[in-house]
Amino acid sequence: MADATPMTSTAPVVARASESEPVDRTRVLAVCLVVGFATLVDQAILTVAVPSMRGSLPARTSEVQWILAAYSLAFAVALVPAGRLGDARGRRSLLIGGVAAFSVFSIVGATAHDPDVVVLARLLQGAGAGTANPQVIGLVQDHFPGRERTRALGLYATVGAFAAVVAPLIGGTVIGVAGTPDAWRWVMVFNVPFGLAAAVLGWRWLPRRTSVPRTADLDLPGLGLLAAATVTLLVPVVVVSGGGDRSTGPAGIPTVVYGALCVLAVLAFVVWERRYARRGRTPILLPELVHNRGFALGTAVAMFTFGAALGSSLVLTLFLQEALGLTALHAGLVSTPAAVVGGLASAFAWRITGGRGRSAVTWGLVAVALGTLATIALVLLAPPTVAVVGIAIALALTGAASGLSSVPNQSLTLGHATAGAHGLAAGFLQVSQRISSTLCIAGMGGVVLASAVPGDIPAYRRATAEGLAVTVVLVLCGLVCSWLDRPSHPTTSVPTTSAVLTAARP
Repeated sequence: MADATPMTSTAPVVARASESEPVDRTRVLAVCLVVGFATLVDQAILTVAVPSMRGSLPARTSEVQWILAAYSLAFAVALVPAGRLGDARGRRSLLIGGVAAFSVFSIVGATAHDPDVVVLARLLQGAGAGTANPQVIGLVQDHFPGRERTRALGLYATVGAFAAVVAPLIGGTVIGVAGTPDAWRWVMVFNVPFGLAAAVLGWRWLPRRTSVPRTADLDLPGLGLLAAATVTLLVPVVVVSGGGDRSTGPAGIPTVVYGALCVLAVLAFVVWERRYARRGRTPILLPELVHNRGFALGTAVAMFTFGAALGSSLVLTLFLQEALGLTALHAGLVSTPAAVVGGLASAFAWRITGGRGRSAVTWGLVAVALGTLATIALVLLAPPTVAVVGIAIALALTGAASGLSSVPNQSLTLGHATAGAHGLAAGFLQVSQRISSTLCIAGMGGVVLASAVPGDIPAYRRATAEGLAVTVVLVLCGLVCSWLDRPSHPTTSVPTTSAVLTAARP
């Protein structure tokens, strides 16, 4: 499943390199591509290392869930303020600082022996990635005009798609070569050379800011309320899916209290955003976007499908390794055709669908749901060898359907943004998808981690089928939202920059 549109500028660009400072655009693009590869490959590469992590790190199921979800959570929270700070105060220092923090905390997490330290390191690593990522698109917008900008963004999308293809293969290879119970630590530091290289090259090659800094409208109260709503929802998800006592969460607080706090945080967020906008400020989410039927339904489609894709990928990776006994590399090879086909489908979606717009999204989601149901049947009924081959084929088909539906959905959704609000709409779309991935990775992974023991094939079959059933429900929810949105779109739509960027992978 493709990632949301990478964070674009959320305000008019107020700073560029001075006329006296020549900019080598080839070097600028090289830095951007290295940053994009390092930050987008991270979540996918760690997925294949979960069995190794479970075997060597003294972590409970809930702690593994937090380790997996922390990166996306912090990434989402950092995106909006980092994008606006880059617009207002310059992108160079934020990109360098972001990738440097990403690299340093990768090392901290890889060398830690306390699960809580690993969780904290993943949070800070995600914050660094979320700080650097918006600067990439901002730099391309600042320094590449017209068709050159489209080519640069296309290269960025290609790097993102390539990261999705090679991540499980690299992770599996690293684990196989390391050959130790702590092999997951080497997977976690794989990105460090890329991050450090990006920081050094950014320091040498990116233009320095010469204009006067402006004040950035960060909407910190809105950001805090959104983060609070996500965390208070994530806690019940982890508690309920992780087994054990489901009535009590951290600090001995009843789970239902966390749910009530989540509802209050969401209500407070909506009220605050409206008030903030009425004061002439720039909120995280413009009220007019909330009231726009097409944008709201399209965002819901993206949220449901993006989270479902990442959650199901984790569930199947665990099944292939811990139930069927595949190595991390072989498990990565099973998912590789899906990544390749999905990337190609995303790149050519508009040509293949013929501009059918919302109907292409709806029928694509039907295919994804059917493919996931077929995967469930293979998990429950097929002998191991047949299951492996069948899952690879089913994943390739669902990957193609997902690629063909995600590009039109994002383009149609962002097409509802009013003039001057495209960056805000794209930013919120990516934030919403990151939040969705946080919840689904934690929840769906927890269902399997808490219910099955490595080597117990019957228990793993049932747990995996339950996790994939959640995927089907989420995809059907997205399907309903897409169907409800059918009257609000014309049958054709012009692909935008966001459609090109959709090929970027998490």
